[in-house]
Formats: sequence, structure tokens, C-alpha cells
Amino acid sequence: MTGARAEGRVLRRGALPDTAYDVCVVGAGVVGSAIARELARYPGPRIAVVDAADDVGEGTSKANTAILHTGFDAVPGSLEARLVREGRGLLAAYAAEAGIPVEPVGALLVAWDEEQRAALPGLLEKAARNGYDAARIIGPDEVAAREPHLGPGALGALDVPGESVICPWTTTLAYATQAVRAGADLLLGCRVERIDEAEGLHVLRTGRGVVRARYLVNAAGLHADTVDRLLGHDDFTVTPRRGQLLVFDKLARGLVRHILLPVPTALGKGVLVAPTVYGNVLLGPTAEDLDDKTATGSTAEGIAGLREKGRRVLPALLDEEVTAVYAGLRAATEHEDYRISAHEEQRCVTVGGIRSTGLTASLAIAAHVAGLLGGVGLDLKDPGELEPVRMPTIGEAFPRPYRRADLIAADPAYGTVVCHCERVTRGEIRDALASTVPPASLEGLRRRTRARGGRCQGFSCGAEVRSLLEGGEGPVSR
Repeated sequence: MTGARAEGRVLRRGALPDTAYDVCVVGAGVVGSAIARELARYPGPRIAVVDAADDVGEGTSKANTAILHTGFDAVPGSLEARLVREGRGLLAAYAAEAGIPVEPVGALLVAWDEEQRAALPGLLEKAARNGYDAARIIGPDEVAAREPHLGPGALGALDVPGESVICPWTTTLAYATQAVRAGADLLLGCRVERIDEAEGLHVLRTGRGVVRARYLVNAAGLHADTVDRLLGHDDFTVTPRRGQLLVFDKLARGLVRHILLPVPTALGKGVLVAPTVYGNVLLGPTAEDLDDKTATGSTAEGIAGLREKGRRVLPALLDEEVTAVYAGLRAATEHEDYRISAHEEQRCVTVGGIRSTGLTASLAIAAHVAGLLGGVGLDLKDPGELEPVRMPTIGEAFPRPYRRADLIAADPAYGTVVCHCERVTRGEIRDALASTVPPASLEGLRRRTRARGGRCQGFSCGAEVRSLLEGGEGPVSR
């Protein structure tokens, strides 16, 4: 969409623009950012994205299991099943174009007792009903051959070769970058406190001022039910479901070849062992329903439970060093399916109950929401193709800057390693700070470059990384 609109703004402080937007998207997670990107394909609407945090992807989107799902085990016939199926293909193609790290490692759904083995044919049939025909049941010998470090006693598995691991941080950032470059304004640090109606506009009153828009999309994640109630609806309640995870050192990567899943329960897919695109191994998550939407702390009980379950799946993993522990909250509701609905009389669309599959489904959700907005009156005509975006390479299986002689020859900053654990260079940090959506914090910089994400967790490089962030290597905010 060359020359369609001026680039949007990323505003973290100061007065908000005195602009009447066509669409305001509440929530800058992976789904909200995908919706903004989709709407930016159309030459007409002026778009704002508001979020209470100071960066994109600060909620559920930053702390998940980072899997690109096939949707083999979704509820057949559900909206989630359709959007995951469609979104998987869309995101796989987009990732290849945008440089988002993806590794198609496949998954094994391991049965550890007779009851679980007896459930495998039903899961295979469910996969077929969901349009996924590549799954098959394998016996214990093949399981052992394909995962030689697996614990003893596996009775078989469902082989799902299409499951992949992906970088969730780069995905959200890519969507937001394209949306801003195509004209969307990203208004951060704007917690929505009240929504009124005046002169045909939604008036969102935030901690930083007022945002006005004709159409509204509620993609507020954990707080989607709160925003929905501000609009007068009571269709669902979000119960934050905490998932604690352990990140094992890169030396553990050789222990696992696939995503190793248990037979799922009503609370989710259970505790998995999976490689990451950064070269580590994940163990988790727990599934704890809480009342507090800010309870992202880890617990001794949760970590002990993960280690106990991990010991059965991959005993040698427990001998490896733990690099990091983190926890995320999923937006669980009392319903099995996504809660996506349009309210024509209010010119708004609610996008709620988007659980762990939201990353995979994000582009399909965005297209679905655009269709709903068109159905309630938003003029969406003549969509164009956005200018392609190419994200920085932070996946371990891909050519990182410190290994590229051509980059280093052209700019020695790409040969100056700052974070030695993750081999992050000064050039990468400089580029992140000067990017379209720059980080506002050390954590935001870590998600863009991996700096401070290694085994020393910033003990060695932390001071220098902070100095670069604060010292003006690039604009930290606009």
C-alpha cells in the first residue's frame, strides 16, 4: 500500500492526539495488533490501538508456550477450530515473509497408562474432524526411537507432525510495526477507565486523556470482560488461568526432538516439554484458576509440581540448569469457544476468551473481525497489500548477525557482542532502539533482541545493556 497514508505514531507519554478515529482497538497483544494490521490494509479507516501497558504484547502474548498449533485437538465445529485451522496457514506464510522464527519440530502426544492409550484413537478421530489428516498413532518402539531420552513406560503416542514452535514476541511486534507504518496510531500507557457515547462517537476515557472513535474493537485479553461491561454487556467472565514454566539452558536442547504433550484434560493440554526457537527447552505450564489478573508470580509449589511431571517425561532434563522461570495468565472463560461477537447498535466488536491458541489464530481472527466490522457499517473497500516487513533474526536456527561476515564488514557494530550468553550485538540493540515500535524497558529490549535472556540473566551484560537503552542509541519513545 505505497503512499496510502503517513506513518502512524507511537505515543507513550504526553497529551493524546485530538483526533476522531474511525476505529479504536483496545488491546495491543497479538490479537489486537493483528486486527490493527488487518484494518490498515484498507485505505479509508483511521486507526488507533490503545493499551494500558507501555509496550505491545505485554500481557498474555509475552508469556505462553510459543506453539504454532495445527488445531488437531480443538472442539470440532467451533469458531476456535475454524480460526486456528485458517490462522495456522496464514501465520506460517507470514512468518516466512517477515522473518519470524518458526521450527516445524512436530509433536508427540504421549500415553503413559492404559487409559491414556485408549484415548488416542478418539484424539485421532477428532483431528480428522478438524481437517487434520496427517496425525497417526505410533507404538512404544517408535516413540523410544524418536525420543531416546524419554522416560520409561511410554505405551504409545499420537504423532502430530504439523505442530511447530514459533517466536511469539516477534509475531506481535511484526503486526504492530506494519500497522504503524501503514498509519495506525499506537497509544500506550492508556488504561481505559470509562466509555461514553457522544455525537456518534465512542469516547474512551483513559489515564492519559480521551480517545474518540466511531467503531470500537475490544481485544483487551484478560480485561476483555471488564471492557465489555463498560459497554453494558455481561456475556462472559475472564478467569485468569496461570501457567508457570521453567526454561532450561541451551545445553538441554539435545535431549528433546519434538514437542512432548500429555493427553489433554479439561484444563488444557497439560504440562509439556518443548524446544524453543531460542535454543532452550520449556517445561510447563501449570493450570491454576485465580481471581487476580496481575498474579504472574511463580510459586514453589508450582515449580515443584512441574519438576515432578518433567522427571517422568524426560528424566535427564532435571539434571540441567534452569535459565529462567516465568508465568503467564491465559484468558479462560466459562465457555469452551472464543467469545467473538458484533453489536451493531453500538458499532463495536468484542473479541474475548482468546486462550493459548490465539497466537496461531491471530491473522484469521483479524480477518473475521474485519468482516464483522463491515457488517455493522464500517466502510471497508479495496484492501491493499501492506509494505512487507522483515524482522530482526533472533531464532537460534537462523543466521544471527554475529555470524554474518557480510553484515559485520558493512557495519562493525554487528560484530561487537554485548550479551555473550545470547550473542546479541551492539548493532542489534541499536536497531531495536531505532525501530518503528521501540522498546520502553529492558524487558521490551530483551523480547526484541534476547539481550539479558541467557544463562546469566543479565549479570554480565546488564549494566551495558541498560546504558545503551538509556543513552540514546535510538529513540526510546515518540
